[in-house]
Amino acid sequence: MTKVVLNDIVQATDGRVAVLLGGNSAEREVSLRSGAAVADALAAQGLAVTKIDTAGDGWMSELAAFSHCFLALHGPGGEDGTVQGALECLGVRYTGSGVMASALAMDKLRCKLLWLGCGLSTPKFVELDERSNWSAIANELGEAIVKPACEGSSIGMSKACNASELEQAWLAAKPYGRVFAEQWVSGGEYTVAILDGEALPAIRLETDAAFYDFNAKYLSDSTRYHCPAGLNDHDEAELRDLALKAFNAVGCRGWGRVDVMRGADGRFYLLEVNTVPGMTDHSLVPMAAKQAGMNFEQLVLRVLHSSLAGEADANGR
Repeated sequence: MTKVVLNDIVQATDGRVAVLLGGNSAEREVSLRSGAAVADALAAQGLAVTKIDTAGDGWMSELAAFSHCFLALHGPGGEDGTVQGALECLGVRYTGSGVMASALAMDKLRCKLLWLGCGLSTPKFVELDERSNWSAIANELGEAIVKPACEGSSIGMSKACNASELEQAWLAAKPYGRVFAEQWVSGGEYTVAILDGEALPAIRLETDAAFYDFNAKYLSDSTRYHCPAGLNDHDEAELRDLALKAFNAVGCRGWGRVDVMRGADGRFYLLEVNTVPGMTDHSLVPMAAKQAGMNFEQLVLRVLHSSLAGEADANGR
C-alpha cells in the first residue's frame, strides 16, 4: 500500500514537494518542529523536499515552482484559511482543509455555534468583552476555561473559578483577539485523529497541570497518553463517530484532529477541531496512527496523498 501511495505522489508531483512551516503566529516554534519532522519523513521516501518559511517576504515566489505542498503551519495566518486562499490563487495543491473549513475551525466560537446547530454536544459558553458582567457569567458557568477564539496550542488559555479570576483570565487572553469562557468539564480528556474520512483510535490524555496547556502538550515529559484510550467498544465507537461528525460538519477534509471532554454525566463534549495538527515528537496524530498500524513516514505519505484527488471547489478544495 505504501509503495502505491508513494508512486501516486511521485507521478502527481514529479517527486518534488514543498513543506510550508514557521510563519508569524505564536505557534511558530511548534510549526518549525512539525515541518522539519514532515520534511525528513518525505525525504526518507526519496522525495525532493524544500522547506519554505512563510515568515519570509518571498515565500510565494519560491512556492510558485511547486505543484504540491504539505502544510505544517499552525495558528493564525497558516491554519485559518489565509494561506489556503493564497495557495488557491497560485494553483498549488495543499494538504488538509480548504479556505472555509480552515477559517471555521480556527474560530472556536463560530465552530461551537455550528456544532450546536447540527445538534452536536459542546460545553456551554459565553463570549467575553469589556462589558461582560463577570459575576453573572461566573454564576452561570461555575468553573470555566477562558480561551482566545482564534488561537491554538492552548495559547492564552487559563482556568477561572470566580468572577475576579474570570476577568483576569479575559485580560490575559485579550491580546490574542476575541475571547470566550467555556464551562469547565471535569472528566476524561480525549482526542481523535481523522485521516481520509476515518476516525483513528482515540487517545486519552492525563496531565498533572490544571489543564492540557502548552507546556503539557510540547515540553513536559510527565504528560500521559493512553492509546487505546481504555474505553469499552461502545463508548470508543460513540466517541469516534462524534469526532467524525464534528469534522465533517465544519467541512474539513484530508486530515485533522478533534478534541473532546467526557463529563461526569458520561456524555462526550466537543472542544475544537484542529485542521493542521502538530507533527512533533510530542504530537498526538502520530500516536493514533501508530496504534492503527502506520509509522510516521507512512502517515505523512497518507496525508500528502489525500491532497491529490479532486479539483478545487468554490469553498477552497
